[in-house]
Amino acid sequence: MNQEARVYWNEYWKGQDKPQLVSAWQFGADPDYLAQLVIEGTKTATCSGYVFYELENEPLPTTEDYSIILNSVDQPVAIIKTVEVSLTPMNEVTEEFAIAEGEGDRTYQYWWDAHEKFFKDELNAIGRKFSEQMLLVCERFKVIDVNNGE
Repeated sequence: MNQEARVYWNEYWKGQDKPQLVSAWQFGADPDYLAQLVIEGTKTATCSGYVFYELENEPLPTTEDYSIILNSVDQPVAIIKTVEVSLTPMNEVTEEFAIAEGEGDRTYQYWWDAHEKFFKDELNAIGRKFSEQMLLVCERFKVIDVNNGE
């Protein structure tokens, strides 16, 4: 976590017991756009390939997790809390979840096409093949705070 994110986190929790599980990161290929969707309340879900957690030996998210969302220049823009985590085959992701990701025209078809392309590219880069049954880590979150730079 960079210094600016750490200061934001500490200021938010000033005078309160701070949760211990926090990370700071950017969303996907267009961090500014996706962060704005989070701030607006349009984006309330995200997903990633389970295989990447396995390969990187990363723990799965939990409902105890907080995240500081960063923009494209690593400035903190919001704090979110994970409220639900499920492991779901890609071809079983619901339309409601896909729409909750808030991207594009907010249709299931847009979600499918964008995620299929993304996962094919990412998996191909590591010598793996895409499957419609690939397991996804599906997260829902709520915005706890928006950084207005005050």
